Amino acid sequence: MSADHKRLEGRRVLVTGASRGIGAGIAERLAAEGALVAITARGAVGAAQLGGSLEQTAARMAVYGSQAVIVIADLLNENDRARIVPEAEAGLGGPIEILINNAAAAIYNPLAEFSLKRRRLIFEANVHAPLDLAQAVIPAMRAAGQGWIVNVSSASARHTEGPPFITGSQGATLSLYGASKAALNRMTNGLAVELYGTGIRVNTVEPRAAVLTEGADVLVGATLRPEQIESMEEMVEGVLAVCDCPSDFTGRTTVSLDLISSMGLEVCGLDGGAWDW
Repeated sequence: MSADHKRLEGRRVLVTGASRGIGAGIAERLAAEGALVAITARGAVGAAQLGGSLEQTAARMAVYGSQAVIVIADLLNENDRARIVPEAEAGLGGPIEILINNAAAAIYNPLAEFSLKRRRLIFEANVHAPLDLAQAVIPAMRAAGQGWIVNVSSASARHTEGPPFITGSQGATLSLYGASKAALNRMTNGLAVELYGTGIRVNTVEPRAAVLTEGADVLVGATLRPEQIESMEEMVEGVLAVCDCPSDFTGRTTVSLDLISSMGLEVCGLDGGAWDW
């Protein structure tokens, strides 16, 4: 096991979008590190075409002696998501100390044809829901004098330089998704400014390359070269780095692999032990 194993012993954590992909990987690693974890998604059973479910994530967490608190809720519904934090806190036996806003809606379409309904869906999931959940956990974190809010972002938030414009296989179709992530990054920084001095750290982490999750594999997996792919373990290590960062490490938009390098971190497996490259 790593030297820092169990470094989050007893911490109460909420992870959104934990039925599969990065969220499920984060939840498993947190369990291995001794955290008490509430996981949430729209259903206990995952989408047939993508696989994965909250029940499967909870089963992997149970290997480490961690019993996950499952909260089934639709982040697109403001009334539904309003009960996520209260239910998570009731199940975990106390206030949330670490919030990880991982869930996201990704729809890739040309902007000239993007429907208003789909635009609203993306911003509801990727901007409004993370802020609502942050607002729900901030009072208890402020009272405790510490807390960690981690927003999972994307390199698609950055502008495409040019002309000529050199884009990936998706072209400009991920622009609206990227715009929502740019809003999330700015919101992260704004919250950090507001909360500086309270002990609450607010940061974003984005992968440098594509993490080939179930959803990403379906959307772009066939178009990616090996050097364009980042491992789940590396992305999760980057997220974990800002789950217990010092109080002056806040308001930053960080990149997983850069964070690992600058902090001199060892990438561990999702079980917290040595990672088999």
